[in-house]
Amino acid sequence: QLQLVESGGGSVQPGGSLRLSCADSGLALDSYGIGWFRRAPGKEREAVACIISRGSSTNYGDPVKGRFTISRDSANNTVYLQMNNLEPEDTGVYYCSAALACGLKPDYWGQGTQVTVSS
Repeated sequence: QLQLVESGGGSVQPGGSLRLSCADSGLALDSYGIGWFRRAPGKEREAVACIISRGSSTNYGDPVKGRFTISRDSANNTVYLQMNNLEPEDTGVYYCSAALACGLKPDYWGQGTQVTVSS
């Protein structure tokens, strides 16, 4: 069973950058489609990005295209979400998830990490 742990959240000014990490100390993340979701205050959970299992193909939600990049470091069993040119609308709790494939309902979730973009 996966135990996903997110890290890298924090507070940043508009235009700044953060890199989130999603790691598991046991099972290989390569076997799963790893996704990032976020929930902003008062809003529903929103899909942000996903990277397919055993590959490098990715997809992104429209609000983050061109600003966020998801990548996989198989050697360290970690998936990253590089977030550039952050906007106040990016504020929320970011969750890492694992599913058999991108687009399927995740089977595993991390505990979440807070991202706050404010001047």
